[in-house]
Amino acid sequence: MGELPVSAIIVDPVTKKVVSACTNHTKKNPILHAEINAILKALKLTNLERLDKFDIYCSLEPCPMCTSAISISRIRRVYFCLEDKKSGGFINGPKLIYSKNLHHKPKFYYGFKENVFLNLMKNFFKKKRN
Repeated sequence: MGELPVSAIIVDPVTKKVVSACTNHTKKNPILHAEINAILKALKLTNLERLDKFDIYCSLEPCPMCTSAISISRIRRVYFCLEDKKSGGFINGPKLIYSKNLHHKPKFYYGFKENVFLNLMKNFFKKKRN
């Protein structure tokens, strides 16, 4: 689809069921990151106001916008595979997760299948340059 290969999955940790799974759609709208899409879809499907009983799994470290959306939606835990040293919002960039102004600070974990997603990203940009 020509989109950056980023995905986000929201899971109910009790039932282990995937509530929503989404990718980027930034060619249609620059704010439709995978995390935003997954949050919107999960809220619609669950008919909830907050996602405080759910976890989100992301292929790439959420950007500052998505970090804020994750906080506002009260997601319980965040798991991401690959750091985004340029545009990350958790452990890179503004490190919003450590801000005293962030309302909800989910627990987060990272570094899972890092090489798989690193290769995916490298191949995406290599194809784009050719």
